[in-house]
Amino acid sequence: MSDTTFLTLDKLSLAYGSTVAVKDLDLEIRKGELLALLGPSGCGKTTTMRSIAGLMNPVGGRIHLDGTDITRVAANKRAVGLVFQSYALFPHLTVFENVAFGLKLKGIRGTELETKVKAGLKSVGLAAFADRKTPELSGGQQQRVALARSMVMEPKVLLLDEPLSNLDARLRLEMRTELQRVQKESGVTMIFVTHDQVEALALADRIVVMKNGAIEQIGTPEEIYNHPVSSFVADFVGFENIFAIRDGKLVTGTGEVALPGNLPRAAGLAWRPRTISLGSGPMKGRVRGVSFAGGTREYVLETPLGTIKAEVDAALPAHALDADVAFDLPVESAALLKRFG
Repeated sequence: MSDTTFLTLDKLSLAYGSTVAVKDLDLEIRKGELLALLGPSGCGKTTTMRSIAGLMNPVGGRIHLDGTDITRVAANKRAVGLVFQSYALFPHLTVFENVAFGLKLKGIRGTELETKVKAGLKSVGLAAFADRKTPELSGGQQQRVALARSMVMEPKVLLLDEPLSNLDARLRLEMRTELQRVQKESGVTMIFVTHDQVEALALADRIVVMKNGAIEQIGTPEEIYNHPVSSFVADFVGFENIFAIRDGKLVTGTGEVALPGNLPRAAGLAWRPRTISLGSGPMKGRVRGVSFAGGTREYVLETPLGTIKAEVDAALPAHALDADVAFDLPVESAALLKRFG
């Protein structure tokens, strides 16, 4: 991945009629980067991707790709590939014919066409499936055909819309590895849209978390996972115990609660369930739920702070339902939030 900015969104604004979906969005994407647009439904991530693809005209701002303003360039002239969530394959055509389709539209024929298609199929491990019809393939294989079809067009940027959402858990893991391999080997700048934080953390070089048409946080997977800047991001990446801070106390559903010692200067604190100290500590809670989850045991506690979720090693002695148990919220294990709400 280069440090060179390759794709720039400058004050990009997008709307559906009078409804603004994205407002004044600024984003710089590096050449050869694998970037995730992450967020819940309606946050603007797919709308942003559609505008990069040329499927939606901005109401404001500019899009620059490799030094060229493509804001008003037609979709088929942008050198931007798009892999749809549904794959959009032609069921009556063979795998070879599906991959060749776009090349034929560009006037490529004969030996050049055959060479490009075979290379594309080889790159995604489907060289032996060239004569198959797409309905005969598994979901993961169909995804690879769609990927090859876009890659043979040699796009400067490849966009993927929820690329793994139609696959089962085993195939999702396989396709994560496949996408990373293809992207690193080809060096193509790749942007994928997802609402799955696990998928984004596993695949991306950087993650853009979006909320209400704006960027909430940009960072590496490690930065997003370990250091969320807001309660929204913390909640989205698995911090289930999140509290605002006011006047040196935690703001809870039952009022303001003081923790031992001084709280840090922050808008809020967030703890993952596994960072809760269960079985010892200055606070008490009652077990209202307990679930065995393989290597861990998950607890739901009713406490003076409200509901607390904790996760401990399953090898430890279990606490029974309705048992009173001591716990602690170690401040040193919390994520410090700059924004709350």
